[in-house]
Amino acid sequence: MLGIPLGAFIAFAAGMVSVIGFVSAVELSSNEGMCLSCHEMKDNVYAEYQETSHYNNRTGVRATCADCHEPHPWGPKIVRKIRATLVEVPQHILGELDTAEKFEAHRARMAQDVWDEMKQNDSRECRSCHSQEHMDLAAQDKSARKKHALEVWREQGKTCIDCHKGIAHHLPDVALDSTVPDSD
Repeated sequence: MLGIPLGAFIAFAAGMVSVIGFVSAVELSSNEGMCLSCHEMKDNVYAEYQETSHYNNRTGVRATCADCHEPHPWGPKIVRKIRATLVEVPQHILGELDTAEKFEAHRARMAQDVWDEMKQNDSRECRSCHSQEHMDLAAQDKSARKKHALEVWREQGKTCIDCHKGIAHHLPDVALDSTVPDSD
């Protein structure tokens, strides 16, 4: 075969099939159907999310579970997938969240984990859809206009999640973070 040893060709083909299979598996596990098929989210927070503008709005643009809870860049996405495999899948298998009562008992901790991660990464997933530079501040009320001014955010070290906790899910009854504002 054009001077390429058969073993090298087979190894290359097997490598390509493996890479394509891996990428396909990652993408398949990033769709909403996958999230709802094995996560207790369907019975606990999915209905809340369906009542928000992230699910249904005048523009028809919809954020899915992965849009908010999974990084878009591949490096952080793979780290997130590994963490889900090591933490969330065992929680599911062990039935740690299999009832509404168990879910609510862990809700504040789980929410705080998400908020901490979003704070740490400067609300990266929010920014994959929402661009501060493209906000029409003139169309916002005075309070929002003041809070969304880019220089104010940078000066105060703020990020989206500092003010928008509870934007797509109900806030926990008892928040671990005492600075939780009302949802916007």
